[in-house]
Amino acid sequence: MEFQIFLMVIAVVSVETNNESCKEMLQGYLTGQLSSALGAYQVEALRREFESFSNDVKKTLKEVKEKQVADTQLSQEKRNSSIVYTRWGKDSCPSNAEQVLSGYVGGSWYLHTGAAVNPLCLPKNPEWGIYNDGTDGSKAYIYGGEYQTNSVPSYMKTLHQHDVPCAVILVRKRSIVQMFPARKTCYVGWELEYNGYLMAGYHGYKAGSTYTCVDEHPDTVPGGQADTNGYLYYPVEARCGALKCPPYVEGREIVCVVCSKE
Repeated sequence: MEFQIFLMVIAVVSVETNNESCKEMLQGYLTGQLSSALGAYQVEALRREFESFSNDVKKTLKEVKEKQVADTQLSQEKRNSSIVYTRWGKDSCPSNAEQVLSGYVGGSWYLHTGAAVNPLCLPKNPEWGIYNDGTDGSKAYIYGGEYQTNSVPSYMKTLHQHDVPCAVILVRKRSIVQMFPARKTCYVGWELEYNGYLMAGYHGYKAGSTYTCVDEHPDTVPGGQADTNGYLYYPVEARCGALKCPPYVEGREIVCVVCSKE
């Protein structure tokens, strides 16, 4: 008889917990079969145990359903998520991404003490609001960007004095993008967006600058090879001291990588 009771309990677990008729049938079976052999106390105790067990099953199934709903929502959010980042030194985007705009690097003059530190990716098709042509000195200024790579060997040396392009990139099914300095590969779980060289302003100039990951195979702006200066990109070298050597090497140029993940 105990085996029969066990089978019926399993049957109840396998159906929807809100099916009260199954519960009543099993309770009736238990009461009818056991009342002749057990006292009223034992039957009532078994009924309470079954009711407690049934409530536990309902609670467990509810938690499972809630987790399934949460997992489904998270999966949908991942499918709908996207990231936007700027690819410095390139005027195009990779095949797995969408190009928002292709433009020119803009920033403050390298000697201005009131310079803004961050570069901007300026579109090739600007629009205008209220304006007054001419400079009057009581404004902030923005200039183009230039490579300053004459001290770097190989193909990077040929970029010297060229103007710097940029592209704003959209990648779907990603939620995080991050630049990692001193890395050529992404950490486990991250997807490569592009490799590059870390660049910033010259250490002796007055204007502040920010570290930027410029593509390892940079493009140039057509017709932009002239020493007009502006926002200047110099390669970044390691200096030992507080920076530990090894693993870093004195005077060696620092690479970078831009990675993303879901």
